[in-house]
Amino acid sequence: MASVTEHEPHATHQPKKAAASGWIGSALEYYDFFIYATAASLIFPQLFFPSDNPTVAIVASLATYGVGYISRPIGAIVLGHWGDTHGRKTVLIVCMFLMGFATMGVGLLPTYQQVGILAPVLLVILRLIQGFAVAGEISGASSMVLEHAPFGRRGFFTSFTLQGVQAGQILAAAVFLPLAAYMPAESFNSWGWRIPFLLSVVVVIAGYIIRREVEETPAFAEEGQHGEVPKAPIIEALRTSWRDMLRVICMSLMNVIPVVTAIFGAAYAVQPAYGIGFSKDLYLWIPVLGNILAVLVIPYVGNLSDKIGRKPPIIVGALGSGLLSFGYLYAISIHSTPLAIGISLLMWGVVYQGYNAVFSSFYPELFPTRTRVSAMAISQNIGTAVTALLPALFATVASPGSPNIPLTVGAITFAITVLVAVAAMSARETYRVHMNDLGKPGAVPVPKPEYERMRAQSLADAGLARS
Repeated sequence: MASVTEHEPHATHQPKKAAASGWIGSALEYYDFFIYATAASLIFPQLFFPSDNPTVAIVASLATYGVGYISRPIGAIVLGHWGDTHGRKTVLIVCMFLMGFATMGVGLLPTYQQVGILAPVLLVILRLIQGFAVAGEISGASSMVLEHAPFGRRGFFTSFTLQGVQAGQILAAAVFLPLAAYMPAESFNSWGWRIPFLLSVVVVIAGYIIRREVEETPAFAEEGQHGEVPKAPIIEALRTSWRDMLRVICMSLMNVIPVVTAIFGAAYAVQPAYGIGFSKDLYLWIPVLGNILAVLVIPYVGNLSDKIGRKPPIIVGALGSGLLSFGYLYAISIHSTPLAIGISLLMWGVVYQGYNAVFSSFYPELFPTRTRVSAMAISQNIGTAVTALLPALFATVASPGSPNIPLTVGAITFAITVLVAVAAMSARETYRVHMNDLGKPGAVPVPKPEYERMRAQSLADAGLARS
């Protein structure tokens, strides 16, 4: 039997430090991204897109949220290339600086009332930069943590990257909550909304300090030592991994669930034109509570995927959360706060995490080290770019005054999650494949008994009880 070292990189691994970097970096960067999403739903229609027709203002504001996703494929190409040719560590630092400065810029923007059409134009430009920057975050962080993690524990350690994303969303809403609750509405709409954006100076400083401490991954270092770093990873990925890239594009459409929960759901619940009447500060608690639960659930699901595989949690998470979207929107439509919170906790906080906690290990495991960041970044961001059109689509087909809004939006959501499940079913399982064999269609998984023995050894080496 071949030695493990023939299939795993030899250099020193830093799984805990890499996981901490992925967690904190993602939390800080996605704080930036989601404060924009919150503002686009709650305040930007009035500040940047005033209109006699409230539907037009809502659609225009949610469309700027989507613009950030439109620029993601471009960012994925540039930043994915950088990550596969210059290393995972450097691309994550670049992402941090771009995102931080763009977000601070939003906090300094004049409104439509002050400078007219220039205000939304500048808003769109900064949103494009945000989308460009975030395109390299998840693929870079996931690849870094995955390549530092011990065999048999990749799902667990990599899940902390997405736990950080959820924590960033909690922080984003938590900053808005006291402002929306305790500031006079006039002050909040005038200048209070700028505070969360300007606080991004902390993101830039803290993120740089954290990420410079992590060493480059052993897998990427070995590529460089052997002279195997590709000159054109994108072209190689398209030539050798296009089928798996197509699968990731389809699975990434699961972004429909956060769109329904935090973007369209917020507009549906809060905007006066829909007539539901949730208060802004009350509604903000719904995604916050769901994300708090998600933070607790994610590492358990990541660990579960190391025991039963990546595909089962993703398939169950996709179909289950798609079905629950009907109930969530119905609860908003009848103005039932307890029901909306309860279904949100189940849909977003628990069931959706079957997908969310696992894709950060499953996606990069589908690709070889040579092209991992590029292949994941491009395919994932194409998928999320498609879902970027959904808020404006939902606000159009389910505009204020439309009948059966929960049924209309829920049906679209569930159809998308069915496609996600089918794509996951068609993919090969990866959790028992060694690091150096990942991305090879003919790679032979480690037999289950041997895998369990090696996984138990990884747990023992880390001083953990078997779980």
